[in-house]
Amino acid sequence: MFRTLVAWIVFIPWTLFVILTGVPLSFINPDWLHAYAKIWARFGLALIGARLIVEGTEHLDASRPVVYMPNHQSNVDILALFAGIPGQFRWMAKEELFRIPLFGYAMARTGYISINRSDRRQAAKSMAVAAQRIAAGTSVVIFPEGTRSTDGRLLPFKKGGFLLALSAQTPIVPVAIDGSRDVMRKGRLAFRPGDIRIRFFPAVATAGRQTADRDRLIEEVRQPIAAALGQPVEDSAA
Repeated sequence: MFRTLVAWIVFIPWTLFVILTGVPLSFINPDWLHAYAKIWARFGLALIGARLIVEGTEHLDASRPVVYMPNHQSNVDILALFAGIPGQFRWMAKEELFRIPLFGYAMARTGYISINRSDRRQAAKSMAVAAQRIAAGTSVVIFPEGTRSTDGRLLPFKKGGFLLALSAQTPIVPVAIDGSRDVMRKGRLAFRPGDIRIRFFPAVATAGRQTADRDRLIEEVRQPIAAALGQPVEDSAA
């Protein structure tokens, strides 16, 4: 508990500092604020005693945009992905995060994309914005489960991100995150030091594939993630 208390006492002012000093950078180039956020994440991981292990970067091709699809076990996944994914990318995140004072403004300034899943029309607009970013050469991160798993088991994958990748004809990179749930579980504020492992898998091609291939595509993305976590591959897509 003492480590958790110290971590929060330091992390909250550190986050405010990064936002207040970083947002002005976004008026010059949003990429600079995103790069600054990577520093924020690395410090945050060190603060809570999380050691990041990244594998599979040889599968990544910096010359083309991709849709990263990681599983989601913990809020710490955000820090881990910021620190672990090389280069620039943009998040697709739930609309509620953009309503957080200062934090939400910084996300918007960086060009992250809000999505309101309760409103199909707004969700469709978000997907259109994401497709435009991808067409402009920017990679996007989407949690296909849509929310954090409470017990570490993979949840059903939602279809929206796969339809986006098919529409943009953009490869999907499956990403397995393991260990973050042990560092910080859903619904808890306490941190526990530990290893977080991120593993990138070879991209799954979408070129030439149609909407009818969606379910097969979901299986192809889910399979390596499930295998890395030692879980069954079966999925009932949402």
